[in-house]
Amino acid sequence: MTHRTSILALSIAGALPLVGCAGGGSAGVPSAAELATLTQQIVQRDFHDKGIVKVSQAFTDDETMRVCNAADVSGKPLDDATAKRIEALNMATIKWPANGKYLGDWKEGEKLAQSGRGLTWTDKADTPNGGNCYNCHQIDKKEISFGTIGTSLYNYGKLRGVTDPNSPQAQEMVKYTWGKIWNSKAYNACSNMPRAGHKGILTEKQVADLVALLLDPNSPVNK
Repeated sequence: MTHRTSILALSIAGALPLVGCAGGGSAGVPSAAELATLTQQIVQRDFHDKGIVKVSQAFTDDETMRVCNAADVSGKPLDDATAKRIEALNMATIKWPANGKYLGDWKEGEKLAQSGRGLTWTDKADTPNGGNCYNCHQIDKKEISFGTIGTSLYNYGKLRGVTDPNSPQAQEMVKYTWGKIWNSKAYNACSNMPRAGHKGILTEKQVADLVALLLDPNSPVNK
């Protein structure tokens, strides 16, 4: 199951006992396999393509999602060996900048971080996606509306000792930041952070602009 279908399955599991109580029955909670089958039936019956949103894409999973969803359902974290294997699989998908430039324009990065547009049925296929970064992180201190699912990114470069992102000393952190945005699961197997580059949500240029937002000394993030 994908993350979406696993949530749907858990919702169904929670509702079934209530249905049993309402009907006076005493049926047990269905197995994970039965829930998975029921969920797929509901998805196929009730979800439909609309605009640029395709059901086949919205509910497509891979080994990473299957393993992490199973861990969510079981309530048990991945064992170290499995986590490292999944991280290695995702690390191999990271596409480093073709032009060798990791930093773009931090001003454009701020616009991206603020924007949550894209990938909805009302969007056009050629509409640039936003990064929606503020939904989970504090970034610029002036912005008071931000989520806390992710850690604060305020002073991101400053706290990590990056005073010149072009210096040899900063390259490890620069590459880590690019990789984390491109595919977060390369560093944390079951991270909640979207695999923005790997899944085609953001382009190389957009990733570079976000790296600049976080690491450029002139960015308000590091003031």
